[in-house]
Amino acid sequence: MAPKIQILPETLCNQIAAGEVVERPASVVKELLENSLDSGASEILVEVEKGGKRLLRVVDNGEGMSRDDAFLCLERHATSKIVCDEDLFRLQTLGFRGEALPSIASVSRFTLRTRCADILEGFEIYAEGGTVRRTTEAGMAQGTSVEVRDLFFNTPARRKFLRRDETEIGHIADVVTKLALANPGTQFHLVHNGRSLLEVYRQGTLAERVAALLGRPLLKDLVTVDADGGDGLTLQGFVSQPAASRSSTGSMYTFINGRYIRDRVVQHALMEGYRNLLVKGRYPVVVLFVTINPELVDVNVHPTKHEVRFRDQRLIHDFITQSVRNALRPSRWLEASPDEVDAAETGVLPGSVVSQAPAVPEYRPAAVPSGDPRKGIQEALESYVVPQQPMPARPTRVGPFEVPESVAQVETLGFFAGLEVLGQYRRSYLVCQDGDDLILIDQHAAHERIGFERLRTEFLAGSIERQRLLFPIVLELEFGEAALLQEQLDQLDRFGFEIEPFGGKSFVLKAIPQLLKDSQAEQLVKDVAAELGGVGKSDRIEEALDDILILMACHGVIRANQTLSPPEIRALLRELDRVDFNAHCPHGRPVMKRLSLGEVERMFQRS
Repeated sequence: MAPKIQILPETLCNQIAAGEVVERPASVVKELLENSLDSGASEILVEVEKGGKRLLRVVDNGEGMSRDDAFLCLERHATSKIVCDEDLFRLQTLGFRGEALPSIASVSRFTLRTRCADILEGFEIYAEGGTVRRTTEAGMAQGTSVEVRDLFFNTPARRKFLRRDETEIGHIADVVTKLALANPGTQFHLVHNGRSLLEVYRQGTLAERVAALLGRPLLKDLVTVDADGGDGLTLQGFVSQPAASRSSTGSMYTFINGRYIRDRVVQHALMEGYRNLLVKGRYPVVVLFVTINPELVDVNVHPTKHEVRFRDQRLIHDFITQSVRNALRPSRWLEASPDEVDAAETGVLPGSVVSQAPAVPEYRPAAVPSGDPRKGIQEALESYVVPQQPMPARPTRVGPFEVPESVAQVETLGFFAGLEVLGQYRRSYLVCQDGDDLILIDQHAAHERIGFERLRTEFLAGSIERQRLLFPIVLELEFGEAALLQEQLDQLDRFGFEIEPFGGKSFVLKAIPQLLKDSQAEQLVKDVAAELGGVGKSDRIEEALDDILILMACHGVIRANQTLSPPEIRALLRELDRVDFNAHCPHGRPVMKRLSLGEVERMFQRS
């Protein structure tokens, strides 16, 4: 009987590998740029014709290769980055697998020119469909030039899947942008059909590189993140204030040890950091760099190396979430005028804060009273303090605020309390002045944030009331989800769920938070189990409770079209200074808008 199993030819093996590594012209550019950066290049030129279908050329001034290395780099799994299996788990370079060049050469007409510093002349190799056709000496400067022509010329089925030239060059520009953000000390130049599309010179700071690639006006909307989690774990970069959001995740640039990644754990952590700060369907602008011990992250889980696997997902998730929350909490951008800064020249951004030391006023919540939760919430909403002079001898109720009998010490005025109140517009917006700037405040959004933050703090600080189910619900989960849920039973109990193992992969739900309905709680637990399996952590319960608290706060606070007296306005502004994330309501809408004197004068065509 003739054998059915056979060894595939080397050329076919390379084409199969190319199917994993080379998806489109942008994939080629990514692999070649990573090789250039690993070679220590400080200047990189990318030339493209017809969206990369006709020509892709990457030229760098890196260390180059010798004749022997030039031949070896076209062999599969030939690399200078790793020697033993231990090296695979302490990677410090972008490339390491040795698949890129032979895979690219197998589906194109490929020319490699290279010269290292200690050799007078360079060397050129021409390959077609993975087969070397010609070799010769070449005069050139130190560095490497890789030219890829007629991509997928020998695999027409793959070539049919390529998009229009405009689409392909858009993907290439995106790749160049990501790598340029991660390497501000390297000059990048992208040329398409002889026309320069992108050129950034070597810059000293990340702020300068962000201004060059993402736009200088964005700088005033960015907040600095600089957090240290210990044991070599750090997070540095910029996140945008919630008002500067986008309609897609395309402006979220995240890097692990200098490598761009698209990781669901990291993205989930970032969105959790913005929870209750963004309108649904909006996403922040993020340029963040996570530095971690290479032994604690596996970058070799996908051919494109866009996905990674952390040894401790929960640690990374919580660290990123908390760092972003701490950076956004002070809302320092409220104090900056749009006409004040040119951050790229100084390398310091407006509103910059260090996440280890957020300047947040301390608030000590009162215990949540038992009985009807809405009654306790209403009492909490009525406990605002107004410092007025002179103070009345006895407490006086002014609308939803209470003026105390005496104030022993006048507190330092915060940003909102320090505003000069000019009046109320349409019984919905407070008109204030901050220096030369005009400030408009949405009174309902402001009071809604105050009420939500107070309610949430008190709700989580007190014991959450439970409602026992008359007929316990049996939950059937997948084996992986069941194992993860078993580890989270204590956390679920803290939020008012009473869940017990019921044998195998089954659990029985006996009690739920009083605020939730039976059907809502059952689906919520299943969603928590599924999310635990995906990112190692779930915040679905907190999100569900937040939705309820937002609804309750929304109905218990000052509404639009409601006249406020001067003491009520002052009380509202003072309380707004005492809560976190006071620039936006819990739904993500802005609390205030600032108009500088220059903007107002331009409205009236004044110079």
